[in-house]
Amino acid sequence: MSEIMILILCVVGLFLGFIVAYYSNSKLQTAKIAAADERAKKIIEDAEKESNNIKKEKLLEVKEEWHKRKQEFENEAQSKRQKIQNLEKQIKSREEGVESKLELFQKKEKQLQGQEEQLQKKEEGLKDKFLDADKIIEQQVRRLEEIAQFSRDDAKRELMTQHINEAKSEAAQYINKIREEAKLTAQRDAKNVIVQAIQRTASDHSVETTVSVVSLDSDEMKGRIIGREGRNIRAFEAATGIDLIIDDTPEAVVISGFDPFRREVAKLSLEKLMLDGRIHPTRIEEVVNKTKTELNDDMIRIGESALLELGIHGMHPELVKMLGKMKYRSSYGQNLLNHSIEVAYLSGIMAAELGLDTHLAKRAALLHDVGKCVDRETEGPHALIGFELAKKYKENNTVCNAIGAHHEDIEMETPIAVLVQAADSISGARPGARRESLENYVKRLEKLENLAKNFEGVAKTFAIQAGREIRVIVEPERVDDANSDLMAAEIAKRIEGEMEYPGQIKVTVIRERRSVALAK
Repeated sequence: MSEIMILILCVVGLFLGFIVAYYSNSKLQTAKIAAADERAKKIIEDAEKESNNIKKEKLLEVKEEWHKRKQEFENEAQSKRQKIQNLEKQIKSREEGVESKLELFQKKEKQLQGQEEQLQKKEEGLKDKFLDADKIIEQQVRRLEEIAQFSRDDAKRELMTQHINEAKSEAAQYINKIREEAKLTAQRDAKNVIVQAIQRTASDHSVETTVSVVSLDSDEMKGRIIGREGRNIRAFEAATGIDLIIDDTPEAVVISGFDPFRREVAKLSLEKLMLDGRIHPTRIEEVVNKTKTELNDDMIRIGESALLELGIHGMHPELVKMLGKMKYRSSYGQNLLNHSIEVAYLSGIMAAELGLDTHLAKRAALLHDVGKCVDRETEGPHALIGFELAKKYKENNTVCNAIGAHHEDIEMETPIAVLVQAADSISGARPGARRESLENYVKRLEKLENLAKNFEGVAKTFAIQAGREIRVIVEPERVDDANSDLMAAEIAKRIEGEMEYPGQIKVTVIRERRSVALAK
């Protein structure tokens, strides 16, 4: 019983202690809250005071800045006003100057108007004087005509005749001077250009040198050559670079092209294809390539045969191949290889007669036209191209010089160069060398002489050097020295327009006067 009481008392005590502690704690919290409120009020008051102070300071700063900016603006405005005033003064002074100049111009304009009126009056007076002068001149001319019995038209014609004769004489002298100056360079350059253009290309009008004919077993072969929709003939022309002409000519096909080597390749290839019987694009390409290889090998053999024929040894293989190419080149229808061999023989004979080195002479002569076998893409005179080619393959300097100088593109340094040039002219100029029959040759010379005889004052004409030169002898009483130069130019121009000939023709007009007297 006592334990329960003790327990109850303990519980009651604890409860009372709890209540006492709760009340004491609440009073303490209330006191803290009141103290915090006091501090907060004090902080707020201090903040308000500080903000008021800061506000006052900022207002003072703003006022000072405003006064400062205001002063600067006033200063700047004052400066601009001063500038404007200065500009106004300058404009005013300029306006005054313009007004003074305008007044001066107006005065000068009035003076010019007065002078212009005076000039008009003087001009009218001069017109009247000119009319009077024309009348006086007309009267004087009539009196002169009556005295001299020579009309004005006759005088004009006489003056015109004199002026024309004087102009012709001066023109002839001027032409002669120009010709003499141009002879040093023009003749050589013109010759080189023309010879190169003719010899290194073939003209389409020369049928004999641009066309080959292939015979067929039957006309049925034409259809096989053409192929389905023309594919065979297109493949053949593309592979060979040659035109294949299939027309109504029975059992024949025409091969046309300016390059003799390509034409020969096309001819041999077509013959092989017809013999084989298999004609289609792939086979055509195979046969053409094989034929080209065979012809290239054949060119080396041809070059070696030419060297063996002339007794020449130790030549570079590329030059030997170039000699073989000459077989497929021509100049005015003259085969280039045969021409070179002929020039070599002539040079060797002349060198032996003069006691010179026949081996070098033959070697230089054989190679003198080797530049014509170089691809057409290489520009320049064939003599210089051959000169560079010979130097490239280590030929003797004498040989190189003879090749380069045979058309006078470079200076001749040795007698052998002169021999090669002479032999080249002999081979090309002799009758029949350039596919011209003796009958046509004689007709060409007669036409040349007759053409020159048609000119007034010509006494005699002579065609010499196988038609390469025409000499015209004139009557000295009818043709003077100045007109002889004009006649030479006119004859040359007429020859160019009316005749066809290889190379060039030199026109020489000879005027000779002989005075003979006998002493008795």
